[in-house]
Amino acid sequence: MKRFGIVSFFFLAIFAVVAQTNLPPAELMDTNANARWMSLQDCIDEALVHNLDIQIQRENPQISLYKLDGAYSGYDLTWNMSGQHNYNFTPPSFILTTNLETVPANVQESDSFNSDVGGTLPWGLQYDFIGQIEQNKQNTIGEPVTENTPGSIQVTLTQPLLKNFWIDSTRLGIRQAKNNVQYSEQGLRYQVINSVTAVANAYYELIYAFENVQVQDEALDLSQTQLDQDQQRVDIGSLAPLSVQQDQSQVAQNQANLIQAQLTLTSDQNALKTLVADTNYAMWHDTDIKPTEPLEAKMEEFDLQDSWNKGMTERPDLIQARLTAENQGIQLKFDRNQLFPELDAFGSYGYNGSGAQYSDSFGEINQGNAPFYSYGAKISMPLGNIGPRNALKSDKLTLQQYLLTLKQDEQNVMVGIDNAVQTAKSDYQSVDATRQARIYAEAALDAEQKTYAVGKATTFEVLTYQNNLTTARLAEIRALANYEEALANLSQQEGSTLERYGIFMDIP
Repeated sequence: MKRFGIVSFFFLAIFAVVAQTNLPPAELMDTNANARWMSLQDCIDEALVHNLDIQIQRENPQISLYKLDGAYSGYDLTWNMSGQHNYNFTPPSFILTTNLETVPANVQESDSFNSDVGGTLPWGLQYDFIGQIEQNKQNTIGEPVTENTPGSIQVTLTQPLLKNFWIDSTRLGIRQAKNNVQYSEQGLRYQVINSVTAVANAYYELIYAFENVQVQDEALDLSQTQLDQDQQRVDIGSLAPLSVQQDQSQVAQNQANLIQAQLTLTSDQNALKTLVADTNYAMWHDTDIKPTEPLEAKMEEFDLQDSWNKGMTERPDLIQARLTAENQGIQLKFDRNQLFPELDAFGSYGYNGSGAQYSDSFGEINQGNAPFYSYGAKISMPLGNIGPRNALKSDKLTLQQYLLTLKQDEQNVMVGIDNAVQTAKSDYQSVDATRQARIYAEAALDAEQKTYAVGKATTFEVLTYQNNLTTARLAEIRALANYEEALANLSQQEGSTLERYGIFMDIP
């Protein structure tokens, strides 16, 4: 055994344990310079790196991680700062009394600065650190200029006690985003399973296509040999020309079958190339993929209960369905909390300061000789609460739908696995039956050719046995390919494809 390297999917690593590649004997090697001999594991390794469906899907977990990080934005600190200058000139005025009095002009100026840093903690506590200072200057004509610089610092706290206490919109988003990360990871795993299964099926179809071409080529050789022999007999007058015409018809038919088999081979080559190529398909276009593995019917033990257990625990789509239901359950928890009234406890504490200049005010605040505080509670409750009540009812029904859908999915998985097991068993039995049929067809043709050689059989009968042998050979390799594909499809139904092909996905 040998171990291939890690295929990095940014945060995804796939390790493939690969069997030693058995190349065919040198005399069987294709002389085509563009031929590339590949085992099934070679094709799977190429697909894990280059398959476009996997490349598209592998971005989703990282996208989900970014969204999860973004869900924590509700706990971000918010910093605000502002500054303002005010100017107000009041012109002189007159007061009509027994003696006419004049109120002098007045100029008021102020500079104020405010800053605060606030946010919310994971248990819903809202906090705000506030600092403010203001310099006031008043100039009344004929009087001394007065200045005053008051300031303060304080912290304010608000804690929800009912609504938004054990869950709020931020915590709802975080919990669901965590599930969405797992959902996207299972989506990637699901795509890898499907793509690997598709590669396996395409690989076995390609083997069948090569075998089909070989069988059709041998059938053409048989019919051509029969035509050559019968033509010699016609030439010496021991056989009627009609027999040659039958041979010629059979040769033409076999030529057509060979052409169709070659076309199928080309199509199956392209199908496999599509699964293992990305933007380099032009390079693969001129590559002739040659399978190194034969079609073998290795008997496997089938345990339906074990397969069901694998399907229930390993199928990525079922895991995704459970995560969807879990997300809806989190939504219901939020909906129930929104039915409660808003009951919040709040409080604040800080220090005042005042003086003629900024430094005087800051110094007094620093001394902490002028504290102030407040505390209390407030309650707010919509009398109808129509929105949250109906949202809860709607989401309850949605959860019920998800749970029913999950049960339906589980049932479909069990039925799919049952069918896949029965198909694999049937295909294995077909392998043995078609092998026996091919052996009997070979023996029958050999006997008929000997009978024909002594003049006790017709050309038509020999051609019939040749066709029977060709059909039996094709049936056997079709059964072999079907069995291999049935095993791959069973693993897909179980969700155990990665285990079957030695692929480990490490998703942090």
